[in-house]
Amino acid sequence: MPPTERIAPAQARVDAWTWAVRLFKTRSAAAEACRGGHVRVNGATAKPAQAIKPGDEIRIRGAGLERIVVVERIVTKRVGAPIAAQCLIDRSPPPPPKELLATLPVRDRGSGRPTKRERRETDRLLGRAEQL
Repeated sequence: MPPTERIAPAQARVDAWTWAVRLFKTRSAAAEACRGGHVRVNGATAKPAQAIKPGDEIRIRGAGLERIVVVERIVTKRVGAPIAAQCLIDRSPPPPPKELLATLPVRDRGSGRPTKRERRETDRLLGRAEQL
């Protein structure tokens, strides 16, 4: 019997469901995100074993973005991407354009800590010559 025709349970654990619909790569990553406070169910921080049911709103914060999904159907076993898409309604805001994303600052060479050569020049200038 295909997974779409099985009778769905009335509720499931939030960590198992988020893993099953491919919001997390592993179930342990889903549980860790719950323990870290990155998963909210209906506005409240969720523990990994919290039960969810159809109609619940789940907010997942990670990688600087927030993902907002509404539970459409309960699944407890990991399913393929087409079936996973039917199990949730994605209400996430669109990601910011790449131009607006902060890039890593680029520092000019030598503008950070002084090099060994610059430190020696500074020592000579201040009269702290090397003593052997």
